[in-house]
Amino acid sequence: MDKMRQTILNFRDERGWKPYHNEKDLAISISLEANELLENFQWKSSEEAVNNKDSFQNMKEEMADILIYLIQLADKLEIDLEEAVLAKMEKNAIKYPAPVK
Repeated sequence: MDKMRQTILNFRDERGWKPYHNEKDLAISISLEANELLENFQWKSSEEAVNNKDSFQNMKEEMADILIYLIQLADKLEIDLEEAVLAKMEKNAIKYPAPVK
């Protein structure tokens, strides 16, 4: 996670984009990219979407875009995403316990 995070932040910084990446615009960008991901499923079954080579490649790229913006937003807000995810998973485990077998 750290290598990916640093690669993304270096890419942003090398282009001088950091001043333009405010919290609002990053959050909007995450939402826009998520909607672009959804376009791959519009008017198709899940199977049709994931089994289409072009759609599948586009899904990978849109998911990457979402993560790139999310990492930049977390950096801006000084949130450790790994820590936040693990804490949320602990909370989810309490809220949604696994069925007893």
